[in-house]
Amino acid sequence: MTPTNIILVGAPVDSGKRRQGCLMGPDAYRTAGLAKTLESLGHPTRDIGNVVPAPLKDIQSATHLHALAETVAWTEALSAAAETAMEDGFPVFMGGDHSLALGTVSGVANYAAAQNRPQFVLWLDAHSDYHTPESTGTGNLHGTPVGYVTGREGFEAFPPVANPVPHENIAMIGLRSVDSEERAALEETDIAITDMRAIDEHGIAAPLREFLARVEAANGLLHVSLDVDFLDPEIAPAVGTTVPGGASFREGHLVMEILHDSGLVSSLDLVELNPFLDDRGRTASLMVDLTASLMGRRVFDRPTRSFAA
Repeated sequence: MTPTNIILVGAPVDSGKRRQGCLMGPDAYRTAGLAKTLESLGHPTRDIGNVVPAPLKDIQSATHLHALAETVAWTEALSAAAETAMEDGFPVFMGGDHSLALGTVSGVANYAAAQNRPQFVLWLDAHSDYHTPESTGTGNLHGTPVGYVTGREGFEAFPPVANPVPHENIAMIGLRSVDSEERAALEETDIAITDMRAIDEHGIAAPLREFLARVEAANGLLHVSLDVDFLDPEIAPAVGTTVPGGASFREGHLVMEILHDSGLVSSLDLVELNPFLDDRGRTASLMVDLTASLMGRRVFDRPTRSFAA
């Protein structure tokens, strides 16, 4: 296995929704031994600490939007941090709620454009996060990053997206909670969607490999955005947006091992971990193990943990 220079970037973003706790995510990953685990696989790993949001701006917004100015500030800072981290190696963004992807994806896409390569995104999530600030009913901006990075209208308060990710360069796997307005909007796009019904009927490997073949054919860079709620809450309870019927332990590791085998992944988000809701670090440890599988740990090498005692 070729060593990869891994850059751990803390993104304690907690502005994307009203339920607090995701700001503790980066330290939970550190406590769960993410750096040590990656180093044990032979990867030089450097934790550069937590990103600091840009100065707040006086932004007038619709009253239903939660913490718009704070989320804009995080987007500015994380976009710059992501573009810089890509120059140094393989960034792992330790979140933080999913609004952090407004910045991370736009930043890695800027780097890809500078390399004259297309950016692809694999969205592992129960939700499509394709809203705009105008369409979101909850006002929670963690439901808008895919809308933002693809260049949808309504994000005037945010930094302009210099290099929008084409819809056909995005795949969503694990969807099972998409409202009617998002569904209608998604149907007008070329985003590849594999919901849990399709996974139950046909498995998770085939659509993933089909998407990876497209990334490889285009010589693209691949950003993976892994939301805790992609997984079933029975095995990953530490998330404020639990949706029953998510990916199983085996499906999660299979996805990560297939991604490793492809050699195509260039950056990673770990999002929506809320340690306040965890059970003795169970979810944080699982997310660390999944990251290890992405970075080369095989199924027979995985340590066995028991949470019964």
